[in-house]
Amino acid sequence: MGIAWQILCRRSRGCELRKECRIIMEEIQSTYYGAYYEPLKELEQEVLGWLSKLVDGLSNRQGERPVEHIRSRIKSADGMREKLARKDLPQDAETAVGAISDIIGFRLVTHFVGDVYELVKSMKADGRYFVVKEKDYIASPKPNGYRSYHVIIECPFPPAAKGTIRVEIQLRTIAMDCWASLEHEMRYKKNINNAALIEKELKRCAGEMASTDLSMQTLRDMIREPGKGGKS
Repeated sequence: MGIAWQILCRRSRGCELRKECRIIMEEIQSTYYGAYYEPLKELEQEVLGWLSKLVDGLSNRQGERPVEHIRSRIKSADGMREKLARKDLPQDAETAVGAISDIIGFRLVTHFVGDVYELVKSMKADGRYFVVKEKDYIASPKPNGYRSYHVIIECPFPPAAKGTIRVEIQLRTIAMDCWASLEHEMRYKKNINNAALIEKELKRCAGEMASTDLSMQTLRDMIREPGKGGKS
């Protein structure tokens, strides 16, 4: 059961069918990850709690919640096998835990670009987890127009051979998230008409949305800083 099955589960309208899909997916995950699965779920919740606290701290400083939503997932069994195969690695859970940095993934979607950088700063200052790697695709977008800020952190994980595991946190604005969702759908959909044209338009839209993000950030700064715009 691959990506098609996961999409079917997400789009299922009946409550009973959705429940059945969740149960089946849980069984698939548990079978693949084996003894690692429950500790992975515990770590997912632990890091979610940590991120929520960082967001709450920024909320208290700014007087408003800077994040639209936080989502997380443990990489699907099929997705993990495919990633390991691309890296020419054994496709078992032990290899996944030791070699893959996004076995657990988190996504924070913010209202403004500045909030992305403030949250990254908070992650580093907090010191609970070690920041291993950062990729700023906001300042340096991918060739297709993709923008996001990726942070890899290392977390204690006793079941792993080396006692730690790496997880990925992605931070992006609402506009960036909207663009990424559409680009992801196009990438995995078969037999799309005018694919080249769509890719060109997506890249153009990425630039326009980035410009709007920056304009909105500038306007917010002007409103909030005395002598620039609104507040005195």
